[in-house]
Amino acid sequence: MSRFLNRFRRAGKLLTEVDPNRLPKHVGIIMDGNGRWAKKRGLPRSAGHRAGAQVIKTITEFAGNMGIPYITAYAFSTENWKRPKEEVDALMQLLLEYLRDKEQIAGRDIKIRIIGDRSALSDEINAEIDAVHEYTKDRTGTTLYMAINYGGRQEIVQAVQDLCRKAQAGSLNPDELTEDAISERVYTEHVPDVDLIIRPSGELRLSNFLLWQSAYSEFWFSDINWPDFTTRDFTQAILDYQNRDRRFGGR
Repeated sequence: MSRFLNRFRRAGKLLTEVDPNRLPKHVGIIMDGNGRWAKKRGLPRSAGHRAGAQVIKTITEFAGNMGIPYITAYAFSTENWKRPKEEVDALMQLLLEYLRDKEQIAGRDIKIRIIGDRSALSDEINAEIDAVHEYTKDRTGTTLYMAINYGGRQEIVQAVQDLCRKAQAGSLNPDELTEDAISERVYTEHVPDVDLIIRPSGELRLSNFLLWQSAYSEFWFSDINWPDFTTRDFTQAILDYQNRDRRFGGR
């Protein structure tokens, strides 16, 4: 623990208050506020996205050292294609650079999985995604799911379509359809539902993120723009999560 504390001094004494036996198994992060961070500094929005990419590396490694097995980060939504072409192109270039940085990607011993509709991504990006999946497949630390061209509604529709095809083929009785059957067909598959969703930047909404997996999630909001988000902020989110009474509909 002392080596961990020394590496992440910004978390300060807060880290010693975390109960290692009550950590969330799965944390979702909506990486919001990159553009606002850049605008405040007179920089192009692409500079904010680049700064935000560095932060997710730091936070994922920190979460892994803390003992959290799964992180899902919302990087690019199905709605983000509506942004100006210049910004979208910059984001795709940043994604390509991120994927190519195989020695440093998301920190040591981190397994990377890209989730979302890959059909709209370039062949070059898809080739790098396959390469990263292969390169990190045997890592045993935290798994980072990067949601790229991802939409929660799209994810549920895709799962239901798959089940409909099975019913049409006669291999599934619709009366026996269960929640587990859908959970096994969303992008995160057998990963536990998300326990905690963190959204910085002052927005108070899900924005089509992990709709199926967040049925009983706790939420943590802040006014911090994502590039300013620190390990101390992450630790505070974990402590607030641990101080809540999760009843899952019971008493």
